Amino acid sequence: MPANYSIEDLKYWEDQIQEKVDYFGLNCFPQEYEICDHNDMLGYMAYSGMPAHYPHWSYGKSFEKLKTMYDYGVSGLPYEMVINSNPCLAYLMRDNTLCLQVMTMAHVMGHNDFFANNFTFSHTHPELTLEKFKAQAVRVRNYIEDPSIGLERVENFLDSAHALMFNCNRNFAIKKRGEADARAQLSRELSGRTDLSDEEINKRLNRTPIEPDEDILLFIRDNQPLLAEWQRDLLTIVHYSASYFVPQIETKIINEGWASFWHRTIMNAMEVPNDIMLEFFAHHNRVVAPHPGSLNPYYLGVAIWDNILFQEMGIDPASEKEYITPSLEALETLYSIRESERDTSFIRRFLSEDLMRSMDIFEYEQKGDKQVIKHVSDEQHWQDVKDMLIKNIGVNSMPVIRIMDGDYEGHRTLYLEHEFEGRELRLEEAEKTLEHLQSLWCHEVMLETMLERKPVCLAHDGEKFEIKKLGTKQSTPKKKETAET
Repeated sequence: MPANYSIEDLKYWEDQIQEKVDYFGLNCFPQEYEICDHNDMLGYMAYSGMPAHYPHWSYGKSFEKLKTMYDYGVSGLPYEMVINSNPCLAYLMRDNTLCLQVMTMAHVMGHNDFFANNFTFSHTHPELTLEKFKAQAVRVRNYIEDPSIGLERVENFLDSAHALMFNCNRNFAIKKRGEADARAQLSRELSGRTDLSDEEINKRLNRTPIEPDEDILLFIRDNQPLLAEWQRDLLTIVHYSASYFVPQIETKIINEGWASFWHRTIMNAMEVPNDIMLEFFAHHNRVVAPHPGSLNPYYLGVAIWDNILFQEMGIDPASEKEYITPSLEALETLYSIRESERDTSFIRRFLSEDLMRSMDIFEYEQKGDKQVIKHVSDEQHWQDVKDMLIKNIGVNSMPVIRIMDGDYEGHRTLYLEHEFEGRELRLEEAEKTLEHLQSLWCHEVMLETMLERKPVCLAHDGEKFEIKKLGTKQSTPKKKETAET
């Protein structure tokens, strides 16, 4: 441990930070810290921040890649990592200076408050997070050690599940209707249709799923009769991991901006020695600096929070160059926003034209081997740039795919639909994903999408990948005897 601080020093500054947290009214989980070295941090990074995770070759690959890049100086390590758990667990790098430790502890309290209060995390049951991940790791290891299952079959099955894990419900605030309620609603909608025969109405009412379903892994788990119980359990485990990480993907900008806003506010509110404060300014400015040609979520997030604060306090952002201590009254508005927004709504509501222009946000496109600026944030195009930014953050960068029919044409074919919003699927990636999907479903899978602005179906029957025109009769897929690999 560096000679310039001790555990007692960290405890002292933790108490000072907690005093400011209480004064400003942050509502946090109890906070715990673990001090680790660079090897520990690399391991936690490979495990997506979790202290325990089920084994899979991809995590080992991630660790070796991260370690190689670190050893050769290609990339560094984060100052900290924070887990959405209750108590909240954060890792501090052993080799950080005292200034960095104090700054990161203040930063952690911002994340802690966000996890504890933002609506996107309300379903995650943080009091169970660590134990649940540990229990899932034990179950997967038991399957690997089972002579009738083994490592190869478990990892092959997990490969396919991982390929589809984020094809799930992205907004957990919207609850799916039960099958009975959905069927009753559809029955009411179809009862007045004179253009449909009774046979067509009955067929529609008995289709599975009764309405489009985004939770692909759960649908397969509940509707593929050939799966063994260990395979159903693996699908449940992977889906849980996705549901835990989706809120973090959805709130990267607002969350990092909130934590940066609070580490700066807390550091300025405490009585900090000049040498530590000078070092803090250097670290803070580095964290929230713009990244030319790419988006720094810390920079964008804290700029939006500052802009909201200035408006609440009646300060002109264009004229304000120095740090302003937030008033407790203005913070009430910020707390309300922190509870109810995620990145897309946060940017849509609070990223103003003036702020975009002051930050020089622009849109670019790829032309050959060059990146060319398409739009800048001027009066004519700032909204276009903003819309494109929203379209490419968080899970918005992932295609929305829904299961439409689990027994298409009576052949157990799984029929899916891609919600096309102007971006075509990459064929190579679509082929590999459909191959994984077919290995889980064990019958032909078809995906309706657009290629070159024309509607097509991408199909995989377990042996070959095809691009089929819509409206053509599909061949009967071969049925496999078992779902196990």
